[in-house]
Amino acid sequence: MKNITILGSTGSIGTATLEVIRRYPDKFRVVGLTAGRNIKLFQRQIEEFRPLVVAVADDTGAGKLRENTGFSEILSGPQGIQDVAAYPEADFVLSAISGSAGLLPTLSAIMEGKTIGLANKETLVMAGPLIKEAIAKYGARLIPVDSEHSAIFQCMHGYDSSDIKRLVLTASGGPFHGRKGDDLKDIKPEDALNHPTWQMGKKITIDSATLMNKGLEVIEAHYLFGFASHDIDVIIHPQSIVHSLVEFLDGALIAHMSHPDMRGPIAYALSYPERLEGVLAPCHLYELGALTFERPDIERFPCLRYAYEALNAGGTATAVLNAVNEMAVEAFIEGRMTFHQIPVIIEKVLNAHEPLSLKDIETVMWADAWARRKFGELVCVC
Repeated sequence: MKNITILGSTGSIGTATLEVIRRYPDKFRVVGLTAGRNIKLFQRQIEEFRPLVVAVADDTGAGKLRENTGFSEILSGPQGIQDVAAYPEADFVLSAISGSAGLLPTLSAIMEGKTIGLANKETLVMAGPLIKEAIAKYGARLIPVDSEHSAIFQCMHGYDSSDIKRLVLTASGGPFHGRKGDDLKDIKPEDALNHPTWQMGKKITIDSATLMNKGLEVIEAHYLFGFASHDIDVIIHPQSIVHSLVEFLDGALIAHMSHPDMRGPIAYALSYPERLEGVLAPCHLYELGALTFERPDIERFPCLRYAYEALNAGGTATAVLNAVNEMAVEAFIEGRMTFHQIPVIIEKVLNAHEPLSLKDIETVMWADAWARRKFGELVCVC
């Protein structure tokens, strides 16, 4: 029986993780949960899974839970969430908090030497070198949960990295794949949130539409697998059946294929190195039809290029990239910015930043705050 803590249990990854745990009650036990402000759903999760400790974003939510559930071990605020992440009873911590808010809780779990299923790519995007140092220091382990990185992890299994030439991340292209001309100017949030193949949270869905999500995944792949940026490619694959590929020195490619369902990589991370039976629907190749691939259009979707540039710049550049993107996506969803302005403001903030070396986590947080202030200077946020 493996004891599991889920950071961000009310989000799309968190709820999918609980679906997997629900199907295999003899293998997994929930000991810790954290959530943001979806108190009603979180209450139902607590009542069903009866964790030993939970935490929510603020004291108001904690008070409501104590009143409605009678559950006493309810922590709150950033420190409360970090405490749950470090809870000693957990064998495995699923890091699924959305955005930069997931960095410090994930680091707390690392410092306790946990095995971590990493669905929060921002942890490595913001602080990759520091996270790698902490993993080595505290004996923690990262198992990727993003479908693309899980696919690469599985394709690389049993091979020496020196035999591998290139990693290829696939991207669906998002809801605007194939659009021509200037037709991105009038995009509304509901259009961008209509992803053709995946059901995800709002922020990651918008990132998929701009291709920034794939750019962040390139940075994540660099720190997970140790390949240089020029050895990590992105290819558009609208059917989302091939989740990533590994190319070897002899020119051979190994691809990971399945129906687009996050329960697959989640279950693999939870059970690694074993596999659980019956997680995904069978993938009958004769039913799939054509699988197509094409180069990404980085002229119309330049966020992917900005991610490569930030990775190559190093230091605080990727933390700045992440922060300004979070601000821009939030502004777009709230109607304060148009879709085509998102890459414009990202480029402006990156150009205004002189990267610093990542000496410590405080430097990362400074860069995050600097980018948010610079965004506010350049955009009307009232």
